[in-house]
Amino acid sequence: MADVGLDEVFGRERPRLVGLAYRITGSRLDAEDIVQEAWVRAQGADWASIERPPAWLTTVVSRLALDELRSARRRRETYVGPWLPEPIRTGGPGATTGPPGSAADPRQPRRAGAADGGAESDPAVLVELAESLTYGFLRLLEALDPVERVVFLLADVFDTPYDEIAAAVGRTPAACRQVASRARRRVKAGRVRRDPPEDAERVAHELLRAVTAGDVDHVLSLLAEDVVVVSDGGANVRAARRPVVGRQRVARFLVNITHQHGVTGVEVATINGEPGVVMSVDDGQGLVVVVEVVDGRAHAIHAIRNPDKLAALDVVTPLA
Repeated sequence: MADVGLDEVFGRERPRLVGLAYRITGSRLDAEDIVQEAWVRAQGADWASIERPPAWLTTVVSRLALDELRSARRRRETYVGPWLPEPIRTGGPGATTGPPGSAADPRQPRRAGAADGGAESDPAVLVELAESLTYGFLRLLEALDPVERVVFLLADVFDTPYDEIAAAVGRTPAACRQVASRARRRVKAGRVRRDPPEDAERVAHELLRAVTAGDVDHVLSLLAEDVVVVSDGGANVRAARRPVVGRQRVARFLVNITHQHGVTGVEVATINGEPGVVMSVDDGQGLVVVVEVVDGRAHAIHAIRNPDKLAALDVVTPLA
């Protein structure tokens, strides 16, 4: 690899690196900063002596993202209300993806070491990879400690060899295997089987129409019995400070908040691989709603109003 220039290698690896940093930190803006810092460090390194530049970049980004995650965990202890990851577009105009299933589709991060036409072409693998950007999956990762999160993502989402993972987190390969196994069990216990994208979009859009029309009965018919709404407004924007749970409470909450705030504009979008909408409301603030659909009904609804997080929607550089 010594004869391959830094610009070429970094340009090829950048979407994967941003995707890794985003999944670790839950922040697209922080992920961009982390990868930019990796670029600066790469420029100061003896590039010709690095045998495996992609592995070197993965190690640098993983370490920087791990440091950022540890710092962010401390800041979140004083965060007002529920904390949710920054929303990113993964389909439609201005999206960060290519065509579904393509090499440029960030819902399908290319697995390191996977040959063309190999594991990454397996439909089951593609479904698993697509899930790694969803709010449900990212929230499961919040239950892991920072090292578990990094090891799990590198091992299970990006198919990174354990010797490289060990270098990134400062542990032995054997210890990383144990960490990955423990994290895998915890994540598996909380996962749900989501509906296919086309079915999920139909349910989510029907729910949006029913909420906007104030049709509570129809809203109820589209909600799972144990549905939950999680709202993130941060310190400066009004939002529910605790999750809203149960069909009746969620239906009333959705209809009331829509009519209280007054929706002035709606853009249907795919957000983090799931059906969603980007709204403008009459208080001048934005609102992003993401719907997780299981067995034909909304199982979880994530609403992001924190204006600092909505800035990530405008980032359109590729993410894997």
